[in-house]
Amino acid sequence: MGSRIIPLVLLGLLVAIHAQLWMGRGSLPKVQEMQRQIEAQQAANARARQANAQLSSEVQDLKEGLDMVEEKARSELGMVKPNEIFVQYSHR
Repeated sequence: MGSRIIPLVLLGLLVAIHAQLWMGRGSLPKVQEMQRQIEAQQAANARARQANAQLSSEVQDLKEGLDMVEEKARSELGMVKPNEIFVQYSHR
């Protein structure tokens, strides 16, 4: 009789471990679902990084573009900002 208890206990432990593998907190289906969520989040992060890089590039272009427009307005049109004095001299 004692020889039958040990295999039954071991079989019970095996069933418990197997149940944990399929239905517990770290089960295979939950791990796979979390893996899918991670992949989806990484894809969303990549899209957000790309959008941020594009916006940053546009901001930089606007900053440089405005500097260029201001420089042309000053040199070619003689425009000045408020409270500035325009002085022009020529060499001969």
